[in-house]
Amino acid sequence: MAAPKWGPVERVATYELVIEKIEEQLVSGALGPGDRLPPERELAALLGASRQAVREALRVLQALGIVRSRQGTGSDAGTVIVPAPAHALSRVLRLHLAVSSFPAADLTGARVLLERASAAAAAERRDPEAIARLRELLTAMDADLGREEFSELDTKLHVAIAGSAGNQLVGELTAAVRESLRGALLDGMRAEPDWPTLRDQLRREHRGVVEAIEAGDAPLAADRLERHIRAFHVRIDG
Repeated sequence: MAAPKWGPVERVATYELVIEKIEEQLVSGALGPGDRLPPERELAALLGASRQAVREALRVLQALGIVRSRQGTGSDAGTVIVPAPAHALSRVLRLHLAVSSFPAADLTGARVLLERASAAAAAERRDPEAIARLRELLTAMDADLGREEFSELDTKLHVAIAGSAGNQLVGELTAAVRESLRGALLDGMRAEPDWPTLRDQLRREHRGVVEAIEAGDAPLAADRLERHIRAFHVRIDG
C-alpha cells in the first residue's frame, strides 16, 4: 500500500476541504480500512489547516461512519478508518432519499431494478440459511397482525431477500430505498379499508416469491417480486 500523501488544502482551510483531502487518500488506496489517521495536531499541520477545521471534518466523518475516534493514549486511541461502514452507507442514503423530492415512479422503478436483481440472484444461490430466514419471516407474517406489525415484517422480508443475493452493496441500497418508503407503504396499508383481504394477498405474493427462490427459478422469482411491488404501489399511489 502506498504511503499517504498529504498537502496543504487550497485557499481557506474549511472542514469540507479537509474531508476532500482525506477522501483523496481513501480513493487512491493510500488509506484503507483499519488505517490510523495522524493525530489532530499533526494532520492540521500536514494539511495547512486549522485544528478546528480538522476536528470538524473528523466529526463529520465519524457521523457518517467512515472513521471512529477514541481519546487516550492506548492502542485503541486516535482516529481509525472503519473497516466496513455498510450500515453507515444505508443511513446516509436513507437521509438523502428522505429529503429529496424524487417522483414516486422513480422510487418504484429503483425498487424494481434492485429487488428484481436480488430475487434472481437469491434464487441462483439458493442459500439454505438465507431461505430458512425467509421462511421464518413468512411464518411470522401468518399471525393475526395489525398494519404496523405487518409492515415491519414486510420490510424485513424484502431486505432479507436482498441480503440473500450475496451482494452486500445491493442489500444496503435495497434497504435504504425500502426504508425511505416505509412511511408511504404503511400509510397505504392504513388507507385500505379491508385490511384482512389485503394482508392475505400480500402473504400469498410473498410466499410465491420465496417459493420461486427456494426452487431456484430466477426469472420467476424476479417476475413475481416485480408484480408484487408494482401492484402495491398502484394501490397506494392511486
